[in-house]
Amino acid sequence: MMSLFFTSMLGDPGQRKHRRGLLKQYYSLSLEKDSNEVREVESYNINASHFNPEMYINKLLKECSLTELIDHEQVVYRQIQSLDSEMQTLVYENYNKFISATDTIRKMKNDFKKMEEEMDGLASNMATITDFSGKISDTLQSRRDQITKLTGVHLLLRKLQFLFELPPRLKSYIEDEEYVQAARYYTKAQKVLLQYSHMLSFRGIQEDCTVIVKELKIKLRERFHSPEATPKQLAECVDLLLQLKEPAENLCEEFLSHSRERLNVDLLELERQVKLQCGENVPKLGEQERPSDIYMNLPVDILEFVDLGCNNFLSNICLVIASYNDMFLNRFPCEEEETEKMDNMALTKLHNFVMSLMEQYFGYIIEKIISFILVFKNLFLIQKESGEFTVLVRALDRFHRRLQAMNKLLPDSDFSRTGLDIVSRAGKECCMKCLEALKHHFSECLTSVRHSLAAPAIVGHEGNTQLTELLASMENSIADQVKSILQNLQAFTRPDNTFAMKPNFWEPFCHDHVREGVIVAFIHHINTVANEFCQNAGDKGVCPPPSLLLLLSRLCFDLEVSSIGFLLSLTDEQFTTDDIHRMTSGSELCRETKETAQKLLNHFVRVQGLNISQMLRKSVETRDWLNTIEPRNVRAVMKRVVEDLTAIDAQVGHLYEEGIRKERSSDSSRRTYPYSTGRQPLRSNWSAYGPSTIDTSLMSNIQKLFSERIEIFSTVEFSKVSVMTGIIKISLKTFLECVRLRTFSRYGLQQVQVDTHYLQLYFWRFVADENLIHVLLDEVLGSTLHRCLDPTLMDTGVVEVICDRG
Repeated sequence: MMSLFFTSMLGDPGQRKHRRGLLKQYYSLSLEKDSNEVREVESYNINASHFNPEMYINKLLKECSLTELIDHEQVVYRQIQSLDSEMQTLVYENYNKFISATDTIRKMKNDFKKMEEEMDGLASNMATITDFSGKISDTLQSRRDQITKLTGVHLLLRKLQFLFELPPRLKSYIEDEEYVQAARYYTKAQKVLLQYSHMLSFRGIQEDCTVIVKELKIKLRERFHSPEATPKQLAECVDLLLQLKEPAENLCEEFLSHSRERLNVDLLELERQVKLQCGENVPKLGEQERPSDIYMNLPVDILEFVDLGCNNFLSNICLVIASYNDMFLNRFPCEEEETEKMDNMALTKLHNFVMSLMEQYFGYIIEKIISFILVFKNLFLIQKESGEFTVLVRALDRFHRRLQAMNKLLPDSDFSRTGLDIVSRAGKECCMKCLEALKHHFSECLTSVRHSLAAPAIVGHEGNTQLTELLASMENSIADQVKSILQNLQAFTRPDNTFAMKPNFWEPFCHDHVREGVIVAFIHHINTVANEFCQNAGDKGVCPPPSLLLLLSRLCFDLEVSSIGFLLSLTDEQFTTDDIHRMTSGSELCRETKETAQKLLNHFVRVQGLNISQMLRKSVETRDWLNTIEPRNVRAVMKRVVEDLTAIDAQVGHLYEEGIRKERSSDSSRRTYPYSTGRQPLRSNWSAYGPSTIDTSLMSNIQKLFSERIEIFSTVEFSKVSVMTGIIKISLKTFLECVRLRTFSRYGLQQVQVDTHYLQLYFWRFVADENLIHVLLDEVLGSTLHRCLDPTLMDTGVVEVICDRG
C-alpha cells in the first residue's frame, strides 16, 4: 500500500525524467549530461563519494612530473596528518563529554531514588490526612450551625473587649511613646465609636479616647517642633497627625516653617563665608546653633564653598522636598476633586517655600564666585594653567550637577537653567578679568619698553639692536599671554563638564565672551592705546619718545600681517561657534590695525621732522645774518642734523625694510654743488642776471612751474626710505620757511650756500628720489639769494673744499 502511495505521488519514471528535463531546460542545464559522465568526473575528486583511487593515480602519473608527484604526496600526507589530529581531538572531546554524561546520569539515578521514597511518604501522609479530615467532618456535621454562631459571638465579644480596653491601652502607648500603635488603634475604633455614640457606654469610651487623643496630638506637635527631631521622626509625626484628622493646610505650613529654621542655619553659614571672603570679620556660629568642627573663621575655597552648600543646604532642602511629597501629596483621604485641590495647595506652598530659599542660595553663590574672581584675579596673569582656575570650573560643574538632580524632585521648577545662567555669568566675569589681565600686561609691556628706551645704552650694545629685541620680546610676551588665557578658558568647554555642551552656555561663551569679549576687544584696546600716542602732547603734557612710536607702529603692522589671523584662527579652533554672522571679521580688525600703524608711523615722521626742524629753525633765528663773517666751515648744527638723521635711519632700518628707490643720476655719488632739475648750476642762473635785469622772484616762480609739486605731509609707506623722505621733507620745508623770514648779507648767503651743499652731500642717501633734495635745497638757496642785500655766491670749488674739510 505504501509503495502504491509513493508511486502515485511521484508518478511514472518516464514522467519524472520528462519533468527533470524541463527543469534543466528552465535553469539552462545541459540535457545531454549523463549520470555516467558525472560519475566519471567524481572519480577524480578525492573528496567525492565515487572517488576511484586507481584512476586518480593513473591520471597523476600521466600528467605530473616526478617533482610534482613528490610535492603532491607531501600535500596529501599533511592533509592526512591534519585529519588524524582532528579525529583524535574529536574523540578526546566526545570522550570527556561521555564521561561527564555518565556521571550526571549516575547522580540522577541516586536523586530519583530519594525522590521516589519522599513521594511515597508524601502519598501515605496525604492519605492519612484525608482519613482524619473525613472523620472530623462526620463528627461535626450535626453541630456546624451551632459552632458558627458561637464563633460570631466570640468575635463580637473580642471587639467589645477591644473597645472597653481602648482608653487604658492608649494611655499606656502614649506613656511608652509608641505613638504609631496608639494612632493605629484609635483610627481603627473611631468609626465604630461614632456609629454607636448614641449609646451611653460607647459615648463614654469615645469621650475618654478624645481626651487621650488630644494629649497624643500635643505630644506629636512637641516632637514635630523639636530641633533635634530627625527627618524620619518629622515624617512620622505628620503622618500620624494626618491620620488623626488634623487640618492638612496647617500641617503644611508648620512643616515648612520648621524646615525653614533648619535651612536658615545652612544659609547663614554660607552668608558668613561670603562675608569672610569679602574681608569682613564675622564671628563663628554658636555651638548651640550648629555644632560642627569644620567651620573656621577663615574663608573656604570656592570648591569647598560649593560642597558646603551642596552637602548641607541642597541635601537638606532635597530631603525636605522628598519628605513633603511623601507626606502631603496624594495622601489626603477625600474625593478626587478635593484631592486635586489639596495637592495644588500643597504644591503651591512648597513651590513658594523652595523658591524663596533657592533665591537666597543663588545670591550667595554669585557673590562668592565674583569675590573669588576678584581676590584671585592675579591667577589670570600667569603663563601656565592656573590651579585656582581649574578649581573654579570644578566648583561650577559640581554646582550645576546638583541642581539638575533637584529638577526631578520639583518638576515645575527649572533650577538647572538658573544654575546655567550663573555659570554663564561666571564665565563672562572670568573673560572680563582675562581682558583686564591682557590690558594690564600690555600696559606693563609698554612701561617696560619705555624704561628700556629711557635707560642709558649699554656699552657694546647698540640701541637699534635693543629696539629689535624689545619688539620681539613684546610680541612674544603678548602672544604667550593670549595663548595662556585661551588655555585657561578652555577649562569651561571640557566635555566632562555638564554645562559645557549646553547651547545656552556654549554659544554666548565662545562667541560673545571669549572671541569678541577677550580677543577682539584686546585688539581694539591695543589700537586705542596706540592711537592715544598719536594725539597732541599738550593734552597729557608728556610727549612719548619717538622710538616708542616707531616700535608700536611696527607692532601694529605685525599684528595686521600675521598675528591677528593666527589669534582668530586659534580662537575659532579651540572655541568653535556657528554664529558667524555676528563675528567681527579678521579683515575688519586688520584694516583697523593697519590704520593705527599708519597713524603711528605718520606721527613718528612728524615728531622726528619737528625735532630736526626745531634745530634748523633755532640755527636760523638766533644768527645775525647781516653781520656774519666769511664762511670757513660748515655750521655745527648741520653736522648735528646729519648725525641725527643717520641715527634715525639706522633705527628705522632695524624695524622696516629698505623700500624702493628711484634710479640715481650719474653724479649722485659725487660731491658736487646741488643742481636744479634740468638746469645749470644756480650760480650761473643767478649770476647771469642782476636785479636790474630780471626780477629774481619771477625767476624762482618760473622754475617752480617746471618742477613737480612736493606734498610735505603725505602718507608714509611702511619702508625706511619713505619714512626718512617724510622727515627730510618736513625739515627742509621748515628750513625754507625760516629763511624767508630773514635778510642776508653776502657772507650770510655764502654760509647758507655751504650749508645746503653739505646737506646735499648726505641727504640723498636717505630719500627715495634724490631730485626731491635738489629741488628743496634749490628753493632754500634761491629764497636766500632773493633776500640777500649783496647776492654774490661763493665759487663752487671753494664750497666743496670747505665741505670736505667739514
